[in-house]
Amino acid sequence: MTTPTVPTLEALAKGDVIVSETRSFSRDTLVRYAGASGDFNPIHYNDAFAHEVGLPSVIAHGMLTMGTVITPVLEWLGDPGPLVSYETRFTRPIEVPALEAVDVEIEATVGLLKPEDGTARIDITASVNGQKVLTKCRAVVKLA
Repeated sequence: MTTPTVPTLEALAKGDVIVSETRSFSRDTLVRYAGASGDFNPIHYNDAFAHEVGLPSVIAHGMLTMGTVITPVLEWLGDPGPLVSYETRFTRPIEVPALEAVDVEIEATVGLLKPEDGTARIDITASVNGQKVLTKCRAVVKLA
């Protein structure tokens, strides 16, 4: 097994797409995440409750979404990844159908390079059916 090479600033340019992939959520994903995180809010597993509180259906956990979206960037960085910071704003809930999975399209691009401190800002787009579910989603990484 080979260890991934950590990217360097010199190998990157603003606008480079570093990640483009799809991750899927199913109700099974939500149940597993609830068990791991301890977040058993019924909006994540009970359709009737979700409707009662004004949601169209069960929705994915925000932290599950946030963690899933950064994962391909962390995989690109290698282990241990030199992640300095990560932030986002939740703009649209991800509805997860009862018997199907929902696909989250993830694309990460180089948004800013700062050679003076060895960092790069990675801008991440996450969307479902062409609609963004996160905005101002960005990670700052320290590269050689």
